[in-house]
Amino acid sequence: MDLLELRKQIDEIDDELMPLLLKRMEIAASVAEYKAEHGMPVLNEQREKEILEDVKVKCGEQGDAIATIFAAAMDASRALQHRIIGGGSELRELVGNSVQEGDFFSKSVAVACAGVDGSYASKTAKTLFPNGEIKHYRLFEDVFEAVNKGETPFGIIPVENSTAGSVHESYDLIMKYRFYVVGSYSLDVSHCLCAKKGVKYENIAEVYSHPQALAQCSKFLKDFDFTGINHTNTAAAAKFVSESPREDIGVICSSEAAKKYNLQIIKTGIQNISANKTRFIVISKKLIIPENADKISLIFSLPHTTGSLYRVLGRFSMTGLNLTKLESRPLANGEFSYFFYADLLGNVRDEAILDLLCALYSELPNFKFLGNYHEY
Repeated sequence: MDLLELRKQIDEIDDELMPLLLKRMEIAASVAEYKAEHGMPVLNEQREKEILEDVKVKCGEQGDAIATIFAAAMDASRALQHRIIGGGSELRELVGNSVQEGDFFSKSVAVACAGVDGSYASKTAKTLFPNGEIKHYRLFEDVFEAVNKGETPFGIIPVENSTAGSVHESYDLIMKYRFYVVGSYSLDVSHCLCAKKGVKYENIAEVYSHPQALAQCSKFLKDFDFTGINHTNTAAAAKFVSESPREDIGVICSSEAAKKYNLQIIKTGIQNISANKTRFIVISKKLIIPENADKISLIFSLPHTTGSLYRVLGRFSMTGLNLTKLESRPLANGEFSYFFYADLLGNVRDEAILDLLCALYSELPNFKFLGNYHEY
C-alpha cells in the first residue's frame, strides 16, 4: 500500500470523526445550559481526570497520545461552556469599567523610577511622560512602594533586555504587588565605559554598574579583564564614580549619565550586541486600557499535574493568540511551585479574547489580569 492510499484512509477517518466532534460540542452546549440553570461550575476536575485515565487504560500503548486528543476536546468544550454561561463576571466588570483616558501620557503627573537623573529608566520616563514630574528612588521596590503609597500614580521599571534576558527582580515584584501594567516601551541601550577625567584606561581595575548592564557588556569586561562590581543603577554608579576619590575605577553607563556627572567617555558601544534594547513597563494601581491596546499581561499558577501548562497554552492557541513572553517565578512557599507571567498580543475588546480570559479567571488558581496596554 502506497502513501497516497494510506493518506486517503486517514482522510476518510477524519471525515467520520468531524460529525462526532461537532455532536460532542452540541451536547457540551446543552451541558452549559444545565450547569447555568443549576449554578454548577464549568470545570469538574475529578470527572476529567477519571475520563482521561480511562482513555489511557482502554487505548493501551497509544493511551497517552489519545488522552492528549481527548484533553484538547475537553478544553474546547469548556471554552464553549464558558462563552454560553458568561463566566468570570468580576473580570468582565473590571474590564468594562476600565478607564479610557486617551493619551494619559501627555498629562502632568508624577512618575517614579529607580536610580538618579541620567538613568535609562529616567530617559524612558521623560520619553513617555514629556510633561511629567520624574521622581527618583533608590531601588526597584521603592518604585512599587511609591505607587503603592500614592506618592506617584505611575512607576517605570525594566523587565527584560534583548541581551541579558529577564530582570528577575522586577518579575518577583510584579508577582508581589500585582499592580496593573498600563504601558510598555522598548529603549535602545548603548553602553559606554566612563571614568573621571584624567583617569587612564589602563589604570581601571573595577567597573561599576547595574548587574543587567554588566551582563549586557560581559564580553567587553572579559576581553579586557575588568572586574564588574554591582551597583543599584547605571546612573547612580556614574554618580558614585564621579564622587569617589579613587583613580582606578570606571563605570558602564549611558553617554547622558556621563555628561550629567562630568565623566569622560573612554569607549562607546561596549554592549555585546549592537541592537541592544531594554523593555520597560509602566505600572499603576489603576487599570487603564487605551483604545490602541495591543498587549495583554497575565499572572497565573497551575495545578502540579502532567500537561497542565501544555493545556493552558493550547487554550491561547485555540483563540488565535500569539504568546510573546512566558516567565516562571517560584511561589516561595517551600515547594517547587511556580507562578507564570505571560504576555500575549491582543485587545480585550475582542470578544473571543475576553471570553478566554474570563474562562481562565474562573478555572486557574491565583489568576490575575495585569492589563491590556500599548507597546511603544
